Amino acid sequence: MPTYITLFRWTRKGGENVKESPSRVEKTKQTAKTFGVEVREVFVTMGRYDTIFVVDAPDEESYAKFALFLVSKGNVHSETLRAFTEDEFRRFLASLP
Repeated sequence: MPTYITLFRWTRKGGENVKESPSRVEKTKQTAKTFGVEVREVFVTMGRYDTIFVVDAPDEESYAKFALFLVSKGNVHSETLRAFTEDEFRRFLASLP
């Protein structure tokens, strides 16, 4: 299943309600399942981004729907990276001419 890393920044609304973040994360994990998405890990970070999710999704469309749902709540801005495992990377390299 493809893996995605999403970098989140709280919006003003999200920052004002930061104490609700743990419950929002738990709701997000449950909601993810309705999209066929699994939130594997959540990190709270210092610096440019406030939280990072490591997520598995069956395909890009499922993940896109999930990400759009999250952003539509108004608590975060996001940037998503498609992550490839080391084995996937080696397979890509092996197929190069």
